[in-house]
Amino acid sequence: MNAPASLQNALNELLGDAQLIAEPLPGREDLRLWLIDPANMQRAFSPEETERILGEPPYWCFCWASGLVMARYLADNPALVAGKKVLDFGAGSAVAGIAAKLAGAREVVACDLAPLALVASRANAELNGVELRYSADFFNEPNDYDLILVADVLYDRENLPLLDAFLERGREVLLADSRIRNFQHPRYQHLHVAEASTWPDLAEPKEFRRVTLYRSLA
Repeated sequence: MNAPASLQNALNELLGDAQLIAEPLPGREDLRLWLIDPANMQRAFSPEETERILGEPPYWCFCWASGLVMARYLADNPALVAGKKVLDFGAGSAVAGIAAKLAGAREVVACDLAPLALVASRANAELNGVELRYSADFFNEPNDYDLILVADVLYDRENLPLLDAFLERGREVLLADSRIRNFQHPRYQHLHVAEASTWPDLAEPKEFRRVTLYRSLA
């Protein structure tokens, strides 16, 4: 099986001969994603490549640390999603949504503004033999979700108001983040802390390898 041409072409526009490969995730070897070949991350990038990457990061071809921690957590705690209607917000590669489906979720929607992220989500769902629904507009979604999954979204403090929006559309929220430490919100409680690295490994600072999980209060 080959990666979708639209994804491979988008990656090549950024990084020349970089290749997407179907890669199992550390600690979730049962779950595979179309990810950039780790060998491509070992070389020096040209100034032009660096500029293109910073201008339009191909975030959909990495499994970020928070998404990986959430995928592992759902495998260990399937009762959180079993039989539920779930939305994966800012899905990216849809690793959280796919993990939810594999853990027994009744229905999963991968939601992301970026068209390439939805292409990647669809390709990754197919790779894992699961069916998802796809949405580009979170605020047009109904407010009947049992659970909203949120991984690696609080990298910008301007996104903190979304914490209330999640509660409006979901009965419960499970959030994983490695960027903002111990945010204060009366409806969210600290749940779990785990170590993980983005895959392929970006050699991020140690502080970004410590992922905190939060769960909303009823």
